[in-house]
Amino acid sequence: MREFIVEADGGSRGNPGPAGYGAVVSDAATGETLAEAAEYIGVATNNVAEYRGLVAGLRAAHELDPDAAVHVRMDSKLVVEQMTGRWKIKHPAMKPLAAEAARVFPPERVTYEWIPRERNKHADRLANEAMDAGKQGEQWSASASRAALDTPRPEPAGPPADAAAGAARVRAALASTSTPTPGSPRPSTAPPATGPADATPTSGAEPATAPDSPRPADDTTGAPATGPADADAGAARVSSGTAAEPGDATGAPAAGADAAGAEADAGPARSSADVTAAAADADVRAARTVATPGVGWAPPDMGAPATFVLLRHGETPLTPQKRFSGSGGSDPSLSDIGREQAARVAEFLARRGTVQAVVASPLARTRETARIVAARLGLEVAVEDGLRETDFGAWEGLTFGEVRERHPDDLNAWLSSPDAEPTGGGESFAATADRIAATRDKLTAAYAGRTVLLVTHVTPIKTFVRLALGAPPEALFRMELSAASLSAVAYYADGNASVRLFNETSHLR
Repeated sequence: MREFIVEADGGSRGNPGPAGYGAVVSDAATGETLAEAAEYIGVATNNVAEYRGLVAGLRAAHELDPDAAVHVRMDSKLVVEQMTGRWKIKHPAMKPLAAEAARVFPPERVTYEWIPRERNKHADRLANEAMDAGKQGEQWSASASRAALDTPRPEPAGPPADAAAGAARVRAALASTSTPTPGSPRPSTAPPATGPADATPTSGAEPATAPDSPRPADDTTGAPATGPADADAGAARVSSGTAAEPGDATGAPAAGADAAGAEADAGPARSSADVTAAAADADVRAARTVATPGVGWAPPDMGAPATFVLLRHGETPLTPQKRFSGSGGSDPSLSDIGREQAARVAEFLARRGTVQAVVASPLARTRETARIVAARLGLEVAVEDGLRETDFGAWEGLTFGEVRERHPDDLNAWLSSPDAEPTGGGESFAATADRIAATRDKLTAAYAGRTVLLVTHVTPIKTFVRLALGAPPEALFRMELSAASLSAVAYYADGNASVRLFNETSHLR
């Protein structure tokens, strides 16, 4: 089942006064804007305009997919509380609008969330564009709208998948050639005065002012609400993971900790603040296949990106022991905990419905994780050798502390330079980066415009992210990646990349 986000707003310049609404429908998994709606509705109150925006947003989502689930986000506490049934609806103009909104989708497929005004800027700007158009005796025109260009899209905090930020940046740049020069007047994007008015909690007496932003109230004496100012009650739930996880090592533990191993992700600070010439050369080699945008601007529509949802495999018996576990060791399978983690990932991704293909590293733990997820998604598993973990040579199966005791010089060199190989002829991080860059280019070409789940290891995932950010090699030691975590990177036709998610673990809790 697809899931949409509907953001809606409305405003009235006078309350009642000239009013308009705006609504945006976006993909819950990607943040990509799918539809916009705005309209000047004549003289109305703030809350009526907000309800009109809600109805328009729900209808737009229904036209895209009548079977979808919808999550509505609005900065009107009044509308959110009334649509969830927690507050009564008394205003005669709002009762039919609320009933109309409730009929668009089955109630069990619509959820509501209050958000602060600063997180609802896209819909707010659409509403202001509609009111500006009405002031000139016109109706809002989608072709003339700049709301999407003027509103930075937030990073989705939950599901990973496609993203549209790169294409939006190109469209914005193209549009800038016809926009006023810096300092010239711009249409107002100030938030409209939209506040709670007809708020009656079902469980108690009607409050003097509803706990919304301090804006004029519709159904009151006109005095501004005096409740608390907007606050982000739903703080972002992006997991930063827990303590260092063992397994496919891309780094070592903090100084003095005998814990990292191959899948231990917290690394020590580099021994020198200066990046050596060798490290710089290695980074250039690793990134040399990254497509570079040409001079000038590409066509305005970059199309859907190739999106890699990067899944680190579940735990193996070596994970809690914090041992190096690369592509040259014992190739362990998942533990019972790892299989449970894979099942939870499968359910999480199945609810999102955005993954279109599954590709796995050839190692046992990744193929097993991929099979569990793919079976739930109804997909086949393709195997890509380029997604394998780094070969840690003679360090395979050892803890970080054991390596430090047995091969201190080799370990220090490995921590200081991406060109250094583990003892016994393992794979350097520079060589891994070259391999991942080539694999990235191969897969972006094969899955252009699609969302593919790559089931792989710590070093490859961190390298995908590092190259997308243009970060130096030592960035590998600054990332933590938990078992069965999800990350996501989108790749656009103009060569740009966008890191959409990193180390998401909410599905495991």
